Amino acid sequence: VQLQASGGGLVQAGGSLRLSCAASGRTFSNYALGWFRQAPGKEREFVAAISWGAGITYYADSVKGRFTISRDTAKNTVYLQMSSLKPEDTAVYYCARRVRVGNKEESYDYWGQGTLVTVSS
Repeated sequence: VQLQASGGGLVQAGGSLRLSCAASGRTFSNYALGWFRQAPGKEREFVAAISWGAGITYYADSVKGRFTISRDTAKNTVYLQMSSLKPEDTAVYYCARRVRVGNKEESYDYWGQGTLVTVSS
């Protein structure tokens, strides 16, 4: 299994950015894919997840209403549309495959390499 995250960059506060996570290696029909982020000096935290088959979504409270996770099963890609970005959204964003219930790190096994999002004030 390989996960390739992309789409990070520098954006002003209030702006938008879309991250992509291209998945390869095996079918994901029985899994979910999620996004985590790690800000400088902080622990990695859950952002959002989506079940591959039914498309059920989960969000951290801090991003609800601003971020939208989606997937394109034909392209084996998960997206994170981020809007109304704030400086506190600055972090390295990682995509990962969820293999058990729950949205803590231990529920995820394969991780992408991360993409940096910087939100300027």
